Amino acid sequence: MKTSRIVFALLTAAVLTVSAAGCAGTKSISYQDGTYSGRSSDHKDDEDGNGSGYGEAEITVKDNKITACTFKTYEPDGTLKDENYGAELTQENRLKAQKAVQANERYAQLVVKSGSLDGVDAISGATISYQELKEAVNDALKKAEADT
Repeated sequence: MKTSRIVFALLTAAVLTVSAAGCAGTKSISYQDGTYSGRSSDHKDDEDGNGSGYGEAEITVKDNKITACTFKTYEPDGTLKDENYGAELTQENRLKAQKAVQANERYAQLVVKSGSLDGVDAISGATISYQELKEAVNDALKKAEADT
């Protein structure tokens, strides 16, 4: 019995020490309320020659949460990727291009639903847009960071 109490006490002390150490270095980031724009880096074509361009997000932050978001993607020359995106491609590749464009609105909705990028996963067929979304929203959030 005495040995099991000692082991229990040591394990409890170890758990408390690790828990305290894990919390010690955590820094919470605060955001200023407002509307902010962000841009992703320029992405190059994937192995199939699809997806070059960049993404832009506009977010509204209120009480440390994203309450509104728009996300659009653009060709490298600044042309908006819209319902005409991929018109010159084969039918199969046009459908892929349009799936990515349509995912942009869904991504923006998911960001608002979760209040952040947490819990927003890539949509199949729109992973380049997903990477651009994350970069653009993070760029906007960086601008929203409150001075602490």
